[in-house]
Order: sequence, then C-alpha cells, then structure tokens
Amino acid sequence: QVQLVESGGRLVQAGDSLRLTCAYSGPTFSSYLIGWFRQAPGKEREGVSYISKSGVSLVYADSVKGRFTISRDNAGKTMYLQMNSLKSEDTAVYFCAATDRMVIRTPLRPGEYDYWGQGTQVTVSS
Repeated sequence: QVQLVESGGRLVQAGDSLRLTCAYSGPTFSSYLIGWFRQAPGKEREGVSYISKSGVSLVYADSVKGRFTISRDNAGKTMYLQMNSLKSEDTAVYFCAATDRMVIRTPLRPGEYDYWGQGTQVTVSS
C-alpha cells in the first residue's frame, strides 16, 4: 500500500526559500510518477510540478517556473520541492501525489494521480 507523508511547510517571509519533503512507503518507488500540487483557501487544487520515474522529465506550472525545483531520490524513496523567492501567492497547502501509470498525458492535472499525502501548510508573509 502506498503512503505519502509531506513535511517542511511553515511560515516564511516573502523572498525566503523553503524545501518540502515527501516520504514514500510502499512498492517500488521508482515505478511511480510523482507530482506536487497545492491548494489555497477557496481555490481548486492546482498542479505545481511533475517528475518522471527516472527524474529526467520535469514539468512546472508557469507560476513557479524558475523559482521551484522538483527532485527525487529513488534509493531513499523521497521527493523534494525546493521553493525559492517565495511570494505571498504561494501560500497554500502543498500535497505530493503518485501514480504507477505508465504514461500520464496531463502531468499537472490532479485526476492523473492515485495516491495523495495529507498535505503541509506553507504560509508566505509579505
């Protein structure tokens, strides 16, 4: 059974950096496509970033491109989201998600993923 646990969220100032971690447990981690999503109060969940099984293919939402970096450690069964130059509009609950599908056509669409963590709160104060 797949379990995902996010950590690292906290209150920071605008312009600060933060690294989120998602710990994975379950079947072979390298068989899973991984995504990071976020949901702000009153808004729909939106895709932030995606990383392929090997880590070669990366996708970012336009709103975070150039500021956020996704990575994964298949041996350590962990994935990361490095967030730099944080803005107040980055405030949200951040979720990691996984799927063992061979291919997904829309990597930043929540419906593509089968397993979700409980989320970690990131608050950026201006």
